[in-house]
Amino acid sequence: MASLSSRYYTPVFALIMSCLMSLLMSGVITFINTGLDGGFALRWLRAWLVAWVVAFPLVSVIAPLAHRLTRRLVQTTEL
Repeated sequence: MASLSSRYYTPVFALIMSCLMSLLMSGVITFINTGLDGGFALRWLRAWLVAWVVAFPLVSVIAPLAHRLTRRLVQTTEL
C-alpha cells in the first residue's frame, strides 16, 4: 500500500474524520427525526452531504487545536 508524506497527515486526518463523523451523526439524526422507511437512505445521503461540506473545513481548522489541547491534557511519556 502506498503511503503519503507525513506533511499530509493533517489534511488526510481531517478528510477521514469529517467523512466518518458526519456520516454517522447525520445517519443517527436522520433516523431520530424521520424514522426508518423506504426513503431513509436518500434522506441520509442528502443530510450527510450537507454535513460533510460543513464538517471538512471545520475539522481542518479545529484538528490542530484539538491535538495541541490533547497533548497538554494527556501525559505522553511513560513513567
